[in-house]
Amino acid sequence: MTLFNLKGYGWMLWEGVQLTVLVGVVSMAVAILLGLVGAWGKLSGSQVARAIAGTYTTMIRGIPELVMILLIYYGVPTLIQDIFDVNIDFNPFIAGVATIGFIYGAFSTEVFRGSYLAVSRGQIEAAKATGMNRNLLFRRILLPQMWRFALPGLGNVWMVLIKATALVSVIQLPELMRNADIASRATRLPFTCYFAASLIYLLLTVVSMSLQQRAEVWANRGIRRT
Repeated sequence: MTLFNLKGYGWMLWEGVQLTVLVGVVSMAVAILLGLVGAWGKLSGSQVARAIAGTYTTMIRGIPELVMILLIYYGVPTLIQDIFDVNIDFNPFIAGVATIGFIYGAFSTEVFRGSYLAVSRGQIEAAKATGMNRNLLFRRILLPQMWRFALPGLGNVWMVLIKATALVSVIQLPELMRNADIASRATRLPFTCYFAASLIYLLLTVVSMSLQQRAEVWANRGIRRT
């Protein structure tokens, strides 16, 4: 059937899937790190830290993702060249991971901020009363519970992020969408190639949902529900 005939370009889509997952995983790690820092800033007693974190999340909400990718990959090197008279070329993988991680770090910030606020204040006060310092309080009381509360939100961030990796195709990174586009032009079967890519993205999402559910069950083991 023509609908499922990729004319020998299936291997290219497979290579694109591998790079898509790699970009997604590394970007998610960057997003989690930035999310923790951003949540700390928003919950900090420092007005400067709160202002920086607030500006960060507001900026991400207001600038389209595609514009951000083009700005980082094409705009920043030009700006550096104009200011410092130095030629610099960004690696597409690094630029893509940094941009997607930066974007979804803002959403992770709100996830971690909400998970911190969900921890019982009574537990925090009790830990302080026993003489726990801040580091021990964070490692023993806050972090384990924050992860449990944050898992659903982080799972949703991941599922949106993995689809957003398609945007890095505009900077010539040979991920799934870029390779599907190349295959469609070579075979002159755009519907077949793009349909195959859409099914792969759907499969990645379904697998991610299943893993998220398992992770939530594991994180909530031993928790009594009222």
